[in-house]
Amino acid sequence: MIGRLRRGAAAETRAERWLAGQGLRRHDRNVRCRLGEIDLIMRDGDTFVMIEVRQRSSASFGDAAATVTRHKQRRLIAATRWWLSHNPEHAAAPIRFDVVAIDGGPAEERIQWIKAAFDAE
Repeated sequence: MIGRLRRGAAAETRAERWLAGQGLRRHDRNVRCRLGEIDLIMRDGDTFVMIEVRQRSSASFGDAAATVTRHKQRRLIAATRWWLSHNPEHAAAPIRFDVVAIDGGPAEERIQWIKAAFDAE
């Protein structure tokens, strides 16, 4: 379990650095509540981007992007609503839900950034 947590944290760090290189700015990371977790909250101009980071070293059971199920989307949306209720100064800002999928091992790693991967219900 600890190894999995470390790999997840490392993937989030790689995703954050990669997104910063694309012009996004970090606002928060690993926001947790009983409803779910937001891996990264970044700013893309005036837009708050709620980012789910997924990693798969092998495509044997599908790629990383395919693991963002409807259930996971609902949990991310619920956590975002919780975050907004605790940060009302940002309630009027535009929100976008992105996915960063990291596939492959260290030698052949591929990062896929899916902007506006889903909408809030």
